[in-house]
Amino acid sequence: MALAFLKRLRIPIAIGALLALNFVFKNYVNPYVTQIVCMIGINIIMATSLSLINGHTGQFSIGHAGFMAVGAYTSAAITVYGHNAVLSAFHFLPAELVQDIFFILAVMAGGLAASFAGLFVGIPALRLRGDYLAIATLGFGEIIRVVILNLDVIGGARGFGDIPEYANFFWIYLFALLTVVLISRMVYSVRGSAFLTIREDEIAAESIGIPTARYKTIAFCVGSFFAGIGGGLFAHLFTYLHTNSFTFLRSIEFVVMVVLGGMGSITGAILAAVVLTILPEALRAASEWRMVVYSLLLISMMLLRPQGLFGLKEWNPFNKAKKCS
Repeated sequence: MALAFLKRLRIPIAIGALLALNFVFKNYVNPYVTQIVCMIGINIIMATSLSLINGHTGQFSIGHAGFMAVGAYTSAAITVYGHNAVLSAFHFLPAELVQDIFFILAVMAGGLAASFAGLFVGIPALRLRGDYLAIATLGFGEIIRVVILNLDVIGGARGFGDIPEYANFFWIYLFALLTVVLISRMVYSVRGSAFLTIREDEIAAESIGIPTARYKTIAFCVGSFFAGIGGGLFAHLFTYLHTNSFTFLRSIEFVVMVVLGGMGSITGAILAAVVLTILPEALRAASEWRMVVYSLLLISMMLLRPQGLFGLKEWNPFNKAKKCS
């Protein structure tokens, strides 16, 4: 009875908890720690969105940082060039309310831009499989970087600065919560079983009438949308963007999070995002040995538990743990 009551109130409880924690982090926690915690939230969004593509649909995308860059630069350009105009147009409303609404719209616009980029790549590239798809997505990510480097309107090679600092703990974790809930509902719905079928055997999926190209494109577009959301939050947290933040190695970091957590486990992707964000900072005292220790820990994990931290399992406090197979 109590569990059912809590289930009904989980949305207002979650929002209230996020507001309370945002107040604590803003006023009482070291800014360095706050930034790491906020970066964990962004990485949760990136790992969960990539888990839909790589883990649940069985594709191999290594261009996720490219979609993150599209979302970051799009949302940043909207807020930088539209900030003063929007505040002037809605001067009769509280400035903080106008900024919050404007920020949400800018981040959503960044997500939509990344989703269109995912569609642009997905239609021709998702007829490819395995290594060929990986090379295609890698090429797309590098094309995005080169295009940004040659666009002076968003800073070009100098980088894009003076971005308003709109993102904070509340907004980052609210979007992270929405990402996890929506992708979970999508994957574990009746239609969502098609994604898992494609992952297990694409030829068998086609033989029973599943339009594999369409489902792969949907997964790519949805995953790209949330990657764009993560990019928009990243831009408004650090207030400065440069293409060095969206390299091939950044995409590999997100792939490692999905693999380490367990291919096909959203819970595992979340846990891996937390661990792999904290670990490099925790090892910072090791100085030049930091990356060596970090790499050895990852190799040991893969040898001792190759299925990842959660394997195919999910954890849900309101239901029994389920297996995505």
